[in-house]
Amino acid sequence: MIVRIYSKPNCCLCDQAKAVLERVRERIPFDLVEEDIRADPVTFSAYRYDIPVVIIDGRDTFKLRLEEAEVEAALLRGTNGTPVADSSSHEE
Repeated sequence: MIVRIYSKPNCCLCDQAKAVLERVRERIPFDLVEEDIRADPVTFSAYRYDIPVVIIDGRDTFKLRLEEAEVEAALLRGTNGTPVADSSSHEE
């Protein structure tokens, strides 16, 4: 699963969103792509008042603020509710 965040430097909401995504990524693995909104004029025009913008598998999912529980729910919906594999070792 690919999660893309559009942000820019010196944006405290962007930093908070990145921290939320990194914490969630410890529990639910996904590829995180960070993009500077200023790099593309079309993207800048579309989202300049909404950053950070989080896109999960090509769908605009969050703008401005996000919570860990909401991100986890969106990721699980994207995987059709498939739970993440338990990484603890179970020997019998």
